[in-house]
Amino acid sequence: MTVPVTVGLNGTPASMAAADWGAREAVLRGLPLRLVSAWEWQPFSYAPLAGSEMPEQWSIRVPEETAAELRRRYPGLDVTADRLTGPPPEVLCEAAKESELLALGSTGLGPLAGFLLGSVAMATVAHTERPVVLVRAYEGEGEGGEAGGADGDGGASEADDGAVVLGIDLSSPGDETIRFGFAAAAVRSAPLRVINGWNPPPYFGHGIGDDEGRRAEAIDRVAESMRAALAPWRERYPAVEVAEEPGIGRPARLLSEAGAGAGLVVVGRRATPRRPGQPRIGHVAHAVLHHCPAPVAVVPQAPPPAAA
Repeated sequence: MTVPVTVGLNGTPASMAAADWGAREAVLRGLPLRLVSAWEWQPFSYAPLAGSEMPEQWSIRVPEETAAELRRRYPGLDVTADRLTGPPPEVLCEAAKESELLALGSTGLGPLAGFLLGSVAMATVAHTERPVVLVRAYEGEGEGGEAGGADGDGGASEADDGAVVLGIDLSSPGDETIRFGFAAAAVRSAPLRVINGWNPPPYFGHGIGDDEGRRAEAIDRVAESMRAALAPWRERYPAVEVAEEPGIGRPARLLSEAGAGAGLVVVGRRATPRRPGQPRIGHVAHAVLHHCPAPVAVVPQAPPPAAA
């Protein structure tokens, strides 16, 4: 069974950017595109309604019009549009189960719209079992919310041609996250930058011992650990150009900075919460989602096996 790339629509410029991103991703992966909307969500997140059009009518019209526009811009792409009823996070998580990935817009317009859309996106990221990609609105995109790239005709923006950035935690690298990063780089024929952040001990920088020498040794050890963790994946994806980039600093800051000009940033999150009934995104993924300018893929990964 061929699974689609799924996009959650609510009519904001960010969700229209996600629709265009999802269309390009579907073309790259040779998959169909599915647009879904939860109509109860529409009037509260962003509703540029005109005249007497009712929210339910609008929630039907916008996905259908978006699908038609994407078919025009991406000839040959199989696009379907579905309006689903129910709480948006539940609807989106259910749709994600039957998808290769789920794409969502990451911001709304105005404080209220941004808060509500952010709440839906964050709840979906925290609960879904499939990768979720959050996409920001294209710079300068206005209220029309029309699907399309920065060039106005479905073309990719400059950032879409950049490298794929993958963040890994060496204490729990996560096969799912690494696999997603390598696959994303492979379909784009793009280089893969693998980043790991390292914070030195507090006594570094206070004149105790050879600080610079110790930092260099620590970075070398991290780089060697990164090469060992990535070795099997280099063999599986020999065409992907990989650069290991161990760095000193907070991982979220390093990843967000690397996201400037990147085509995609990939981070992982633990699929099983530490506390039952309290799914969480994780502080690194949460910070990257809020500060990274590039599309961010959050990939659920199984927790490390418990010690015997």
